[in-house]
Amino acid sequence: MRLLDGLDPSQQEAVVSEAAPLCILAGAGSGKTRVLTRRIAHRVTAGSAEAGRTLVLTFTRKAAGELRSRLQSLGVRDQVAAGTFHGIAYTQLRRRWADRGEMAPTLLESKVRLLAPLLSRARAESRNPALVHTPDLATEIEWAKAHMVTPARYEAAAQVSGRRLQFPLATMAAIFQHYEDDKRRRRMVDFDDLLAGCVQALEDDPEFAAGQRWRFHHFFVDEFQDVNPVQFRLLRAWLGERLDLCVVGDPNQSIYAWNGADPMLLTEFPQHFAGAEVLHLDHNHRSTPQVVSVASAVLGPSQVPPKATRPDGPLPVIRRFETDDAEGRGIARILRRAHAPGVGWARMAVLARTNAQLVLLEEHLRAAGVPCRLTGDGSLLRQAEVRAALAHMRRSTAGTTFTSRLSDVEAMSLEPGSLESGALEPGGEANRDEHSGNERRLNLQTLVRLGRDYAALDPAGSVDGFLAWLRAGGRGEGPQQGTDAVELTTFHRAKGLEWSVVVVAGLEDGLVPIGRARTPEAEAEERRLLYVALTRALDEVHCTWAEHRTFASRIMARSPSPYLEPVEVAIATMAPGGDEG
Repeated sequence: MRLLDGLDPSQQEAVVSEAAPLCILAGAGSGKTRVLTRRIAHRVTAGSAEAGRTLVLTFTRKAAGELRSRLQSLGVRDQVAAGTFHGIAYTQLRRRWADRGEMAPTLLESKVRLLAPLLSRARAESRNPALVHTPDLATEIEWAKAHMVTPARYEAAAQVSGRRLQFPLATMAAIFQHYEDDKRRRRMVDFDDLLAGCVQALEDDPEFAAGQRWRFHHFFVDEFQDVNPVQFRLLRAWLGERLDLCVVGDPNQSIYAWNGADPMLLTEFPQHFAGAEVLHLDHNHRSTPQVVSVASAVLGPSQVPPKATRPDGPLPVIRRFETDDAEGRGIARILRRAHAPGVGWARMAVLARTNAQLVLLEEHLRAAGVPCRLTGDGSLLRQAEVRAALAHMRRSTAGTTFTSRLSDVEAMSLEPGSLESGALEPGGEANRDEHSGNERRLNLQTLVRLGRDYAALDPAGSVDGFLAWLRAGGRGEGPQQGTDAVELTTFHRAKGLEWSVVVVAGLEDGLVPIGRARTPEAEAEERRLLYVALTRALDEVHCTWAEHRTFASRIMARSPSPYLEPVEVAIATMAPGGDEG
C-alpha cells in the first residue's frame, strides 16, 4: 500500500491504528508530520473519515498550508480544513454574529495599545521601574486568559503558579481589570477572547454547537504539547460526546509553558480521554547519531536517546571565544568552511536564545561576506504589495465572489511584469529591483495560498472576513525568502525547521538558561528549548560561547552554560577512545 511505503514499523502502526482517541508521542526527527498526513489520507481512503468534515488544528498558518499540500500529494483531493485554534474560532464566531444580526466587535491586534497608558502605574509600584515594560503586562494577561483566570482571580492564581513580576501581583490584577473594562467600553476583543468566546458560545448555545459539530466530525491536532487549557476546553467543546480525535506531540519540545501551554495535557492524555491509546515513534530519521546523542544529553541522564537511523557524522564541537565580537567572526569562519557544493548558505542556520544576540551576529556575517537574513522581522500584512492587493480585492465589482477576487490577485502575481509595472502598487509606483520583485511576488503568492485556506473554512467569506481571519490566526506570517542565505533566528522560531549545519550561539549562563528562569519548571523548559535548537541540525552542530559580552556600554565576564557540561561528556564518550558503551 503506497501510504505505508518508506515508513518504519512504529510509523506504520500509527498510520493504520483504529484507536480513537489516539495519542502519538513523536520525538524530534521521528517523522510526525509524515505520519499525521498519511494517517489522515489512510482514513479518507479507507472511508472511515470524510475529507470535507475533517479539521486539522495547527499553531501556525504555514504548518496548516504544508499539511494540506502534503495531503494533496497523497491523493486527498477534497479539501481538508486546516488552521489555528484562533483562526477557526474567529471564523465560527463571525458567522454566528452575522446569523444573529449582531455587529462584530473590533479585533484588537495588539494589547500594547490599551496597556501603554497603564504602564506608569506598574512602574510607580515597582522596585525596578526600568525593568517594567508593556509586553510584560501583555504576557501576563495572555497567561491568565490561557488558564481562564479572570482579573478577580488573578492574584490568587498567580501566587499558586509562582508567577514572578517586577511589581506586586495586586497591581497586575488591577491593570488586568482596567484593560478588560477599557476593551469592553470600546467594543473590542483580543485574540485570547476569541477562544474563550467560542467556548462560551458552544457551551451555552446548543443550536450553534450542533452546527459546528455537524460541520466537523474528525479532529487531528499537531504539536499537542503546546495546547493550553482554554484551547483544550475549546477542543472538548468542538468534540462534544464524540471521540474521533488524534493528537501528535513531543513533551520534550514543550517550550511555551511560560505563555500558558500545558504539556501535561499530552503526557496525561489517557486521563482526559478514557480508553485512549498511546503510541510512540521511537526512531530519529533526521539527524546523525552524534547530533541525537548530544541533544538528548541536555535533557538529563534519565532521557533515553531515540535510535538514529542515519549514518555517523562529524562530532559536534564546542568553541570558546574571548569576546562576543570574536564569537561573531568565528561563526562567520565556521559557515564559510561549511559552505560547499551541496551545502548552500540556505542549508545553514545560526540560532540564539534572544533576538538581541542576532543583531550583532548579522553584522559580523555581513562584514565577512556571508549572506544572511533575520527571520520574523516583517509581517506579511505590512507589505505594500499585500495591502494594495487587498485594496484591489475590495474595489472589485459588487457581487463578485471572494474566490474570484482572489483569482485576480493570483493571475497578477503570476504575470511576468505585473508587479514591476505597478499593477498592484498605490499610485502605480513599484520597486523595479529584481530581488525585491521576487520577494513581492512571493508575498502575494503566500496571500493567495492563505486565501484558499480561508475559503475552505468559509465558502461564503468576504475580503473583510479574510483579513480578520488572517489577523486572528497567524497575524500575517510572511513566506520564507527564496534567496540563498544563512538563517538567523531564535531557538523558539527555529522549532519545526531543519538545516544541514547549525551553529548554536551564545551558550552562556544567564542566556541559556535565561536569567529569569528561576523555578525548576522554568529551568526544565530552558533545557527543552536547547534540545529543540540542537535537534534542528541534520549533520553538523557547532556550540559557541564568549568569555566576555558587551551589554550596552558594559563589558561583562561570562561563564559557559551549565548545559554544556553534559554536551561535553557526550562528545567525549563518542570520540575515538571514548567509552560509548
